[in-house]
Formats: sequence, C-alpha cells, structure tokens
Amino acid sequence: MFDVIGRRKWFYLFSLAITVPGFIFILLTFVPGGKLGLQPSIDFTGGTIWEVHFANATPDPAGVKDVLIAQGLPDSTVAITSSTGSTGTQCQYVLIRTIEIGLREEPSPSPSASASPSASGSPGASSSPGASASPSPSGSAAASPSPSPSASPSPSASSVPTSSCVSNSSTTSTGVPTDGKLGALATALQAKYGPIDGVLQQSSVGPVVSQEVTTQAGFLIIAGSFGILLWVTFRFHDYRMGATAIIALVHDVIVVVGTFAILGTFFGLQIDALFVTAMLTVIGFSVHDTIVVFDRIRENRIRHKGEPFSAIVNHSILQTLGRSINTSLTVLITLSALLLFGGDAIRVFVLALLIGITSGTYSSIFNASCLLVDWHQWDDRRRAAEIAAQTG
Repeated sequence: MFDVIGRRKWFYLFSLAITVPGFIFILLTFVPGGKLGLQPSIDFTGGTIWEVHFANATPDPAGVKDVLIAQGLPDSTVAITSSTGSTGTQCQYVLIRTIEIGLREEPSPSPSASASPSASGSPGASSSPGASASPSPSGSAAASPSPSPSASPSPSASSVPTSSCVSNSSTTSTGVPTDGKLGALATALQAKYGPIDGVLQQSSVGPVVSQEVTTQAGFLIIAGSFGILLWVTFRFHDYRMGATAIIALVHDVIVVVGTFAILGTFFGLQIDALFVTAMLTVIGFSVHDTIVVFDRIRENRIRHKGEPFSAIVNHSILQTLGRSINTSLTVLITLSALLLFGGDAIRVFVLALLIGITSGTYSSIFNASCLLVDWHQWDDRRRAAEIAAQTG
C-alpha cells in the first residue's frame, strides 16, 4: 500500500516550490511602474472596450495590435470573438481593450435637417455632404421637387453599413467614431483592413467603476473562503478540518494568481473580470475534493476505531484517489479543448480554471489531509506533555 502520509514532507516541498516563486511575483505587483507582477485589464484599471466587425475579412490580432501601437496605444489587447448576427449567421468580431479614450461620434445628417437649408437657397446648403456631391447650376435648383440629395445614400465614416453581422441589440445603432483618439484609430484600421460594417460593443469604464470591481472581487473571495471555513467546521465538528481546507484553498489561489503574475511579467498576460469568476470556481472545486476526502476520514474513524490516525487518513486517501483523479481528469480534458480551440476572449478564464483545478486536486489529496495528520499529532504530543507535567 502506497504510504502518502509517510511521504508528506516531499509533497510539502513541492508545494513550496510552486507557491514561493508565484508569491514573490504577486508582491512585485505593488512595485511602482506597473511592469512586474499581475497585469490588470481595463476591467480593473478603467479604459475603453470597442468590438467591431470588418466587412471584408477578420483581421489578424497581431496586425491590429501593430495599428494600436502606431496610434500610441501599446498596452492594448486584441481578441477575436464570435457572435450570432441578425440573420442567424456566425460572425467574428475584433475585441479591442485599451486605455480610456473618447467615444464621441459624428452624427449622420438627417434628411429633414439638410432639406431646409437647401430650400432657402442659403450658402449653408453647400456644407451638406450630399449637396456637395451633386452641385447645381444655381442656388434655386435646390428648391426643385426632385428628391433631396441627402436622401440618397452617401458614403460617411460615421454611419454603419447594413450587415448581417450586426446584432439585434440597441448598441448596433452606434456609428463608427470619426472624432478624437477613437476616430483616428477607426480611420487607421479601415485604411488597412477595409470598412467597419458593425459595432457590437462600444463602452468606457471609468476609474471609479474599476475600483469598485476590484474591491468587490476581493470581498467575494474573502467572504467565500470564510463561509467555507464555517461550513466545513460545522459539518465535521472539527475546526482543524475547516482550517486545513482553507490552507489548501489558499495554496490553490497563490498557485493560480502567482502563475498569472509570472505570465504577466514576462508575456504581458492580463487578467480581467472573468478571472475573478475563475478564482471563485477554483475555490469551490478545491474544497469539493477536500470534503470528499474528509468525509471518508470521518467514516473510517468509526469503522477502524483504535488504529493510528495517520493510517486511517492514508487509507481514506487511497480509497478516494481514483474518484478524485477521474473527476478532475474529465474536467481537465474539456478545459484543454476549450483552451486550444476556444476563442481568445475566454482564454484567460479557461487557463485559470485549468491551473486551479489541477492544483486543487493536488492540494486536496497531498496537502490538506497531510496537514490534518500533522495537526493531530501535534495536539497528541501537546496533551501528552501536559499530562506528564501534571503527573510529574
């Protein structure tokens, strides 16, 4: 029989080897400069989200990134997303996340507004794009009963051409910006990749909102961990089980966050709001496996009363080992497929789940149970020393 508990020091060393470097890089996040440690996205720092569809073809994210760098936006991220258009077709969009820039949009000229100045024959009629496209020999010609020039379709950078890849949401009426930094970016992208015929998302996140998201994310993780501690302690009537479950949970959080801190330092990988969702999922999955092992320990303490506690725990781990590995492996296969073939928009979320669930399975088997044994043995030695002192 494999002695898991007897080799627990090796498992502790392995856990230190994978948590200490990550913890160091997490601390480097607070170093001024923002180039080390975790790299938060605009969900936490504030910025602009712009998701568009190109009429000709979906551009390469690397090429779009080059355009953003040329526009003075080097810290932006680009991802390709998919959505169902108005006709039910599957369309690919370019999702751009950048620093907060203007979202001003030049309104398209309305037929009623352009018809009134042309009827009066005032010089202002020549300012209409449609009127300048078809000059008349005299100013009175504009008052003819023929249709107003502005009623005919005229190319405008601020209007969105009809496309089947425009969602039915109200945001699709938003035109392509022409003013400000975002207008310059739209012009540069259209010059390289052709016209933009659909705007799926165009919004800006201010620093106040992003600060609230950061605060709420930390509160959710702390509240979830505290609730788990109370429930496990109540369920098993042993505060040591609750505490060791939380220690294993903290181990998994450090592994995931530390990995992203390392990837953010060397590869610029950013974390977004979905990362918080992934962390809460990892916390639940980690404790789920730990509770399965602890429940078997509780049963075996009744069935094998009188045996050493370390032997009971080791037997319980071996009994649940196959079940834990099979459950986790099924999830990991699915997550690996999503990581390889899924879209860029969910890649950070899937990677966090993949790392967290792997770490959660390991910590539930080789950390939480081993720590429980060490805690029991320490309590036994302490009680023996107290009894020896009293009798002496």
